[in-house]
Amino acid sequence: MLYFVIRAISNLFDLYSIALIVYALLSWFPGAYQTKFGEFLTRIVEPYLKLFRRLPLQFAGLDFTVWVAILALNLLNRVVFYLISVLLMLL
Repeated sequence: MLYFVIRAISNLFDLYSIALIVYALLSWFPGAYQTKFGEFLTRIVEPYLKLFRRLPLQFAGLDFTVWVAILALNLLNRVVFYLISVLLMLL
């Protein structure tokens, strides 16, 4: 049972990472953010990305905000699983 909960949490982190990548790829297509899918994805992804927009992550016309956000999400994923494993060892 606990394995399925851990796996579900991992899948949610992976799904959100994919959403961030798709959001970044939408910038290559004019008008993609104005579609229903683009608006839906923007509502899901922008609150998290706003945390990183304050940082100076734009260099030479490129915005690395999404990539830093993905790295932070993966780090958070590892920390969560480390904490879960420590808690399981204590039980």
